[in-house]
Amino acid sequence: MKCSRCLLQLQCLRLVGQSALSAARCGALLQAPSSGQPSVLHNTQRQVLRLFHTSPACAKNQTVPAEFDHENNKKGGKSLITYDDLFEQMAQEAKTKATFNKAVDVFIKRDIRRRGHVEFIYAALKKMPEFGVERDLAVYNKLLDVFPKEVFVPRNFIQRMFNHYPRQQGCAVQVLEQMENYGILPNVTTKVLLVQIFGEKSHPIRKYQRLMYWFPKFKHTNPFPLPQQLAEDPVDLARFSLKRIANDLDAKVTVYQLPSTDVTESGEDITLPHIVGIQSPSQMELLAKHNPSRPVFVEGPFPLWLRKTCVYYYVLRADPTPPEEKVEEPYDLDRCLIYPLQLDLDLDLDLGDDESFDVEDLDEGPVFAMCMTSQGDQATLNQWISGLQQNNPILGQVPTLFRLNAGPRELQGPADVESGHGHRPEPETQREERPPEEEPEEEELRRSQRMT
Repeated sequence: MKCSRCLLQLQCLRLVGQSALSAARCGALLQAPSSGQPSVLHNTQRQVLRLFHTSPACAKNQTVPAEFDHENNKKGGKSLITYDDLFEQMAQEAKTKATFNKAVDVFIKRDIRRRGHVEFIYAALKKMPEFGVERDLAVYNKLLDVFPKEVFVPRNFIQRMFNHYPRQQGCAVQVLEQMENYGILPNVTTKVLLVQIFGEKSHPIRKYQRLMYWFPKFKHTNPFPLPQQLAEDPVDLARFSLKRIANDLDAKVTVYQLPSTDVTESGEDITLPHIVGIQSPSQMELLAKHNPSRPVFVEGPFPLWLRKTCVYYYVLRADPTPPEEKVEEPYDLDRCLIYPLQLDLDLDLDLGDDESFDVEDLDEGPVFAMCMTSQGDQATLNQWISGLQQNNPILGQVPTLFRLNAGPRELQGPADVESGHGHRPEPETQREERPPEEEPEEEELRRSQRMT
């Protein structure tokens, strides 16, 4: 055995010597004739060292040419900006569902491994409202289809326990959360895609199960639902808004003036605003019993948000009735036979029972009518009061005061840009059309003196 080992060692030494000798001969041939013996030995050692492989750490320290480095910087830019440019290029003509799907198809066909799919999905979620597809279930399923299939599925319980591929799972959960914010209920296709991508025990599947459990329960719980698409006509929108505020089936909506454009004798165009009001029979009854010596007030504008549209309304109201003028009327038992309004029950009370209740009664005064108009100046609201006088003759005897303000400016921008409704005049215009400020002050002084 020892002889065989010695023979193997000798054979290895012979091979190493032959390789070194051949390397030395090649170096001597390549060397110039004027060189001496030391250079031959140096070349021999250099050729022998070239037989060894270099470490990967050495390659990292090597310098890269400037041209290649510049190209890598171009490719390694922020992916969100790149994908935003992709959507903008596809939407040069119009931002529609077809152009959005085209951008998704371009990304899918670009690379079979779908590199950068997480950044692309985040950019697509941000661009969906611009393309008008934020409420389209098919588009959300198409975004989930961008994920590579059967790549992020955990293979064992350890991977499942340690949140396998958390970045991809968080992106899918974000897609489902945006569906939840817009009230989109997933379907079976959504579940099949999530199972193919992440498996049956992943976070996106749990999010899907929670949506499918709670959405059907709260789908019809709102007693005052809003349609997805609001009316574009300002008169129809005002009619719908006033009915929503009044919440009285007996309330009657009256259109006092339709929007129109008129030409004066001088040739100027005058735009007449729309005036829509609402009043119920109970409000007419309260106004008929109002004391003519006490004034009524026109106040507003008050904002009302209908999804992303803001409209403004005005109210006709009075101050609370003083305690000495209040008259308690007895209940009419014939008005309701099934649910009587008053019950006189003599029940025995225990020693621990207390008849007193701490109820804070705040009287804000009665509201007699409401209206909506596109111009909230005093002249336009005077037309509304004149129209109310036809069914409420007492308004001709009651003094009317206007308490108008410009309204918050932050509510004017979204309503005017998105819907074109709820336009409010500028404060300077209202100051020009208002009467002098001394007259309301005198009226307030007289009213306070009358009350004292």
